[in-house]
Amino acid sequence: MSVQSAGRWGLVAQFPAPLIARFARNRLAVGGLVVVALFLFFCFVGPLLYSTDQIHTDLTQVNLHPSGAHWLGTDAVGHDELGRLMYGGKVSLLVGLAAGVLATVIGTLWGSVAGYAGGWVDAVMMRVVDAGIAIPALFILLVVSAITTPGVPGLIVILGLVSWLVPSRLVRAETLTLKRRDYVLTLRAIGGTHGRAIARHILPNSVSTIVVAATFQVADAILLVAYVSYLGLGVQPPSTDWGGMLSAGLTAAYSGRWWLIVPPGLAIILVVCAFNAIGDGLRDAFDVRGRG
Repeated sequence: MSVQSAGRWGLVAQFPAPLIARFARNRLAVGGLVVVALFLFFCFVGPLLYSTDQIHTDLTQVNLHPSGAHWLGTDAVGHDELGRLMYGGKVSLLVGLAAGVLATVIGTLWGSVAGYAGGWVDAVMMRVVDAGIAIPALFILLVVSAITTPGVPGLIVILGLVSWLVPSRLVRAETLTLKRRDYVLTLRAIGGTHGRAIARHILPNSVSTIVVAATFQVADAILLVAYVSYLGLGVQPPSTDWGGMLSAGLTAAYSGRWWLIVPPGLAIILVVCAFNAIGDGLRDAFDVRGRG
């Protein structure tokens, strides 16, 4: 195998059995993966098994307690709360996953170009990142949401555009190290282009950083959309997400209708903690330094 090929596939080659084995030894990470899988099944397959009307109101079924007919009761407009938990979870997970991936893609491209180019290009690009990090993402999201009423695609784009800064710093730091490796220097010496160096060597060997960053970005995106929806600036009725359910059920909780606030609150906590646990597990699995 050539030096270039060794560089390209250095980290990728450890993906199958060794990586899975190291990840499986982390019980918390495996538990997080199980929790995420269960919620994905619950939100995307559950509505096919437990069909409810989440669009039309039914004022004859308002604020019913949990029962055999409505396992988690109903809300203030007669929606079945269990069905709404599935419906809202689908939006939260879809927005979180898509926005996390979008933020990671943007951050990866920005960070790899900045780190590889170096010099004044790196300085200018990273000052943009520093300026963006100085402004809280939640503040930007609230301003944009107040100006316009975003739907699900709009939330994905907005979240992706305010969340790519941290991944860009991580990928840039990795790129600064990788661009000095022999296989990258050899490629440049034989006339390889900068784009080829980034695509064939920098990005494949940064995959551990990229995957871990993406996992944490998904958790952050789910929290951000919950914050915004809780303040009434997220997806609008009849659509909802877990943050919107929390906001709608807050006043009802003081009247003893716990089923309107406890389930979505627990869902947000469990899913965010699960993604963070997966991220920690992946980081430990990819980190082979110091292993004998």
